Amino acid sequence: MSVRELVVLGTASQVPTRHRNHNGYLLRWDGEGILFDPGEGTQRQMLRAGVAAHDLHRICVTHFHGDHSLGLAGVIQRINLDRVPHEISAHYPLSGQRFFDRLRYATAYRETVPLTEAPVAGDGNLAVTPSYTLEARRLSHPVESYGYRLTEPDGRRMLPDRLAAHGITGPDVGRIQREGRLGDVRLDDVSETRHGQRFAFVMDTRLCDGVHALAEGCDLLVIESTFLDEDIELAVDHGHLTAGQAAAVARDAGVRHLVLTHFSQRYSDPGEFERQARAAGFQGELTVAHDLQRVPLPRRR
Repeated sequence: MSVRELVVLGTASQVPTRHRNHNGYLLRWDGEGILFDPGEGTQRQMLRAGVAAHDLHRICVTHFHGDHSLGLAGVIQRINLDRVPHEISAHYPLSGQRFFDRLRYATAYRETVPLTEAPVAGDGNLAVTPSYTLEARRLSHPVESYGYRLTEPDGRRMLPDRLAAHGITGPDVGRIQREGRLGDVRLDDVSETRHGQRFAFVMDTRLCDGVHALAEGCDLLVIESTFLDEDIELAVDHGHLTAGQAAAVARDAGVRHLVLTHFSQRYSDPGEFERQARAAGFQGELTVAHDLQRVPLPRRR
């Protein structure tokens, strides 16, 4: 049985707090694990959340501020220490290659696992697999930053009443799926499109075209909401979003489940982020993330 869920490893911005570790998010997508923005302490948070190095297949870094990348050194070394039996791919802004190199080789260790560096140099697809397409979009932050989006290919949903009406049963169901036609009956006559699931990860950014493109039609959107709405000037100055802005993006994009994260340490009441998100008109499922939380992707539409 496939598992698709977000494992939240850390939710702080800039500095960790007593209750929030630096950033870190693992997306389980069927048999793959994609680690986003491993900040300092991610290796320990993985242990606490029951995530092993063997679970990782890709690492995606949005940008090279420390709270989103300082955990790379430990995670990469753990991958090699545990002799992960498959190749790992790493995506990050090409402009930060020198930072990636420093973190990858921060200290001495024995490399035992192939790690493919696949830096991001602009908007577009990064990987196409049978299960998903991974793409990147440029965001607006003081340093070059990208958001990531996974899109599952559309499939077909067979309709039992229409199959029965055409007398199609048993092996013939598989045959019409494979061949697209059975006699005079077309696949479209007995099925409908099953839209693939969509996931997006949007960290440090002001409002920009990339934010809206990444969020469009998402089943699960993970998005920063560093500031509350009353501090919108700070948000703009530092290249961040407020809770209300993030929720308005999700509202306009038709997002089904919104996950707010990356909270400034200046705020002590997480409930205020939810109140401001609802005040912005977002009516879907809403999670104000906390460390070590698991968030399943919504069921297919």
